[in-house]
Amino acid sequence: MPMQKAEIEALIKEALPDAEVEIKDLAGDGDHYAATVKSAAFKGKTRVQQHQLVYGALQGRIGGALHALALTTMPHDI
Repeated sequence: MPMQKAEIEALIKEALPDAEVEIKDLAGDGDHYAATVKSAAFKGKTRVQQHQLVYGALQGRIGGALHALALTTMPHDI
């Protein structure tokens, strides 16, 4: 069963409460999304580390309920 945008956003915000999250459904099928995530938690971290934080927030759903996620991350000031 595909994931809804609101579920993806909720999981990310649960792990990164200060996050600004924008999610777009790329194919209209609930399986292919693009997400932009801004969080102070990303400050001083490499892009790979930032992405790992987001993937960890999604609790292993990438490749299963969530087929594909194009991810853009960036730190923001508190």
